[in-house]
Amino acid sequence: MPPDQPNTRLVLDTNVVASAMLWGGAPLALLQAARSKRVQLYVSLPLLEELTDILARAKFARKVAASGLTVDQLVDGYAALTSMVRPAPVAPTIHDDPDDDLVLATAKSAQARFIVSGDRHLLRLANFEDIEIVRVSAAVVWLSSSSELGV
Repeated sequence: MPPDQPNTRLVLDTNVVASAMLWGGAPLALLQAARSKRVQLYVSLPLLEELTDILARAKFARKVAASGLTVDQLVDGYAALTSMVRPAPVAPTIHDDPDDDLVLATAKSAQARFIVSGDRHLLRLANFEDIEIVRVSAAVVWLSSSSELGV
């Protein structure tokens, strides 16, 4: 990989992306790391569709409006920050919430190092095919201390 390319691949669960967009905080640090090319974010069309559905919920209307952007503009901005992959086939893994399998399938296809999520079903797995599943706080700590990123 060329030196100007990020060498750590992440898949952010949609709950993390929505939190970054609407509240900032630690999840926003992950988006900022992608903007500065310290990491590479991967997404799939089903995850972008899920993000659109989440951001369009009435309970988030005020937060979306406060951003000064539409739901489509928020999602398009995120898509521009990521690399798109087609989810790889995976055996059903998250029986309590089968939609979470899309996150696993996206990460597998992206050959991600980390899945970053706040979802208890995913976090309970801890690891999927050598992909670590971590909370935002752990990802941010790793990001700030990783020698891989030259920090």
